[in-house]
Parts: sequence; C-alpha cells; structure tokens
Amino acid sequence: MKKLTALAAAFAIAASLGAAPAHAQQKFVTIGTGGVTGVYYAAGGAICRLINKDRAQHGLRCSVESTGGSVYNVNTIKAGELDFGVAQSDVQFNAIKGEAQFKDGGPVSDLRAVFALHPEPLTILSRKEANVAKMEDFKGKRFNVGNPGSGQRATMAMLLPAMGMAESDFSLVSELKPDEHSAALCDNKIDGFAYVVGHPAANIQDPTTTCGAKLVSITGPAVDKLVAEHPYFAKVQIPGGLYANNPNATDTFGVVASIVSSAKVPTDTVYTLVKAVFENFEDFKKLHPAFANLDPQHMIKDGLSAPLHEGAVKYYKEKGWM
Repeated sequence: MKKLTALAAAFAIAASLGAAPAHAQQKFVTIGTGGVTGVYYAAGGAICRLINKDRAQHGLRCSVESTGGSVYNVNTIKAGELDFGVAQSDVQFNAIKGEAQFKDGGPVSDLRAVFALHPEPLTILSRKEANVAKMEDFKGKRFNVGNPGSGQRATMAMLLPAMGMAESDFSLVSELKPDEHSAALCDNKIDGFAYVVGHPAANIQDPTTTCGAKLVSITGPAVDKLVAEHPYFAKVQIPGGLYANNPNATDTFGVVASIVSSAKVPTDTVYTLVKAVFENFEDFKKLHPAFANLDPQHMIKDGLSAPLHEGAVKYYKEKGWM
C-alpha cells in the first residue's frame, strides 16, 4: 500500500512538473522590443500595460524585454524564448522567405503577424540653404546615405537606382550614424541626410528647430514601383506641423514596425493581447506620440508579410474588419 501511495505521489509530482511550462505559457507572456530609449520598447510597455490592467479577468501577465531589435526578436521567437516581438516589415519579409539575415538559418515558417504599429518612413532632410525640393536636387551636393548595416543605407540602395541615380551623383557621400548627422547638417558639413525612423523623432526635431532644416518629399513612379514590388514597403505621410519650420505634409515611403508572434503561441493568448490593444485603442494611441495617427484598418494589413496569427484573425473577424 505504501509503495502504491509513493508511486501515486511520484506520478502526481511528475505530472505537475510536466504541466508547469504549459501553464506558464498560458499565464505569462514576454514581448521583445529594442533599446530602452526607442519606440519599440515604449510600444511593448504600452501593450503590456493594457494587458496587465485586466489580468484579473483573463489571467495573462505581460512583461517587456529590451533586446537588440527586429532580427533578434524574430530569432528568439523562433527559439521559443519570446512569445511576441517588434519587427520591421522588411525583416519580417526576409524571415518568412529565408532571405538576407535569415539566409543561413532558413525560412522562419512559424512566424505570424499580429498587427502593424507605426510607420518608419525614409525621411530625407535638407539644409535650408541647399534649396532642395526633391531627391534629384541633391545631385552635386553632399549627402549622408547612412552607416553600413543601417535601415536608411539599405533603403537608399534600393531608391537611388530606381530613380536612375547613383551615389556618384553626390559631390560627397558620408556614412554618419544617426547621432552624428543632425549636427553635421547644421554645421554645413553635409547638405542632406536619409534616416529611417518613427515620428516624431529627436534626430529630426533638433535640426528642424536649430537650423531650419527641411523635410523633402519622396514621390513619383520610382516610389510607386518600389511599393508595388516590395510588400514590406508602404507609402507614408509625415504630418505637417509635426516639426518646426515644416508646416506642410511630407509624402514618402518606408517600412512598418509590427508585432509578430509564432504559430506555436496559443490562439487565446494572441486574442487576449489584440483585444487589450483595440478595446483600449484611444488610450493606446496616447501612450507614445508615434502612435497618435494609428488606424486599425491599416494596422491589420500594412507591411504584414507573415500570415496573420489565428488569434488575431479571430478578433478582427469579430469586429467585422475582415
């Protein structure tokens, strides 16, 4: 009898240990973001705040992890160490296709999109005295294409040939980092720079305020073709008046930051996260200036290269959005 009791106890302990990870997965979720000063970290924090507000009802507790950004988040979701993460739309596309940063590891077939966040447009800024109205006006001028490996450098490498331009069209090509380009512009060391960023951004606010720098619209057949051929690009408008000395809206294009997950994350977990955001949408938009102009109709489709998670689809269908 004692042996049977001991055996039963052992089975009970083993069963409880085996169930622990599943229980933890249902009750605790982590969102991978980016650096603590960036918009990604703020986005993760905003989402977790809304989830945790009603955790007594749904039993889900959310935490944020500061990470190396998009590629790290996708790889860590693939490894099962993160439930959700923020990723640029081009990184999401490459992960699904097994291209670029994911060429060696192969396609991340379990990657799932949840919703798009803020756009990260290609932002072109010019020195006020340079008299630049369009990208072609930078020919013969000094231009910062961005540091190697940066989002702006990659986007410029696609834009210039599409417009029939090359780096050789500039009188000087610099590779300054984002924390250097604003001062260089105001100090008359360059005439313009490219930057892929969510708005409002301090690195755009500083030169527009300090030396009256001007935002330059990037439009036309070349941009239309890039957006049509590359699903991770979307057209974006930077609102007028967002920055000093720039009263008019600026049309451009770029990538979109999005929330991604894995097909392995339970449907009800993703549904709970999506519901927490969209049922408290006005509150969510107030949690960071970059979220002010978000629109649910765009968030469920723009820049989403991976299939939508079925938990997200369930909520969007309930709302009549799909």
